[in-house]
Amino acid sequence: MKHQLITLPILLLLALLLPGRADARIYLDITSPELRKIAMAVPPLVDQANDEQPTDSGRRLADILGRAMELHGFVTIIDPQLYGERQEVNWERHGAEFVIQGSYREGDGSFQLELRLLDIGAGRMIHGRRYQAPRELVRRQLLRFVDEAVEVLTGEKGISRSKITFVSDATDHKEIFLADILGDNVRQVTRHQYLALSPRFTRDGEHLTYTSYHRGNANLYQTNIRELKTTRAISRWVGLNMTPTWPPEGDRMVLTLSRDDNPDLYLAEISGRVIRRLTHGEGVNVSPSFSPDGRRLAFVSDRSGTPQIYIMDMSTMAVQRLTFQGHDNTTPSWSPDGKWIAYTSRIDGVLHIAVISPDGGPPRQVTRAWGHHETPSWSPDSRQLVFSRQRHEREELCTIFLDGSGLRVLFDNQPGNHSMPQWSPRLEW
Repeated sequence: MKHQLITLPILLLLALLLPGRADARIYLDITSPELRKIAMAVPPLVDQANDEQPTDSGRRLADILGRAMELHGFVTIIDPQLYGERQEVNWERHGAEFVIQGSYREGDGSFQLELRLLDIGAGRMIHGRRYQAPRELVRRQLLRFVDEAVEVLTGEKGISRSKITFVSDATDHKEIFLADILGDNVRQVTRHQYLALSPRFTRDGEHLTYTSYHRGNANLYQTNIRELKTTRAISRWVGLNMTPTWPPEGDRMVLTLSRDDNPDLYLAEISGRVIRRLTHGEGVNVSPSFSPDGRRLAFVSDRSGTPQIYIMDMSTMAVQRLTFQGHDNTTPSWSPDGKWIAYTSRIDGVLHIAVISPDGGPPRQVTRAWGHHETPSWSPDSRQLVFSRQRHEREELCTIFLDGSGLRVLFDNQPGNHSMPQWSPRLEW
């Protein structure tokens, strides 16, 4: 059997000669229902200053890489203990189809990384990168490499650098929190010691909006998620100001206002100045969600007597009812690829996550475990949903794949109840 190892100097030479990602081979069709998870090894990264024994730093770096790869659902990580945490082993004997290898060097406040993705069957490196960054940005570079590796393997960039925002009562008040998708670096956004609800990412992911009652009215606020320092009110009409959604282009948004008593949908500038009222009191009209192309708007209305999902054509203002099964269908979320609308549906008295084509047809139930499931939000690749699940008196956040597989609990080590999650778009920084 031909040895599968490629020495570091050759790997670094190949990194310079590799074609761009546009020419890279796509190995996996992750949309196939027959997809089998590939086995991947991510041994501890080697300390370039002392490569004799694995280090705690090398283990932590590899752990981030491995968890980020597993997040995407088509990879299973081989336990490093099974191959002695070594980088130089016969990978085929251990069942590894792909391997991420790397090394690092710590300097005065800086960090050097060399990372490589190996195709064991082909006996070659298919992606390689060298990074130098301040210590506090090392994690970001690791996740950047994972997103690129996912793109090499599947043809679509990964989602490792996306974030999730949610509401938590961990401080005894409902406040807005922000975390990366692996459940690390959980940060508190609001400190109003009052009621904050319904966080939403702007279309570019640069800002976070939420509704807070700390000034005595349900005002809509916006903050930059990189800094979490400067917050400004963007809509302060008397009554409700909440759940904005943005088209792909332009400086406008659609949000729910109750300034004319009835909760209705309004087209407004980013500054909050109302341009046009879109619904006119035919029941309560809330929870707007733009299609990716901005041509249609999903929303909830009880104009038929019970809450249902409707679609508005933004050019003609024509409205059509979308959901007909069930008496309680709410919180629509349009998938980034435009193919599905996820929503909360009451099925046999229990709240579950369902999806339906924007063009109509029978819905598909995604969640089936016991407990109430609600407020879905899509991952940037349209393959997963995040939602809140209530069991007994505990409310937690979960993710699940579109086919109903791979349910995972998020932030289970964080105190409090968590609700109203929103998944950010891909973040390039």
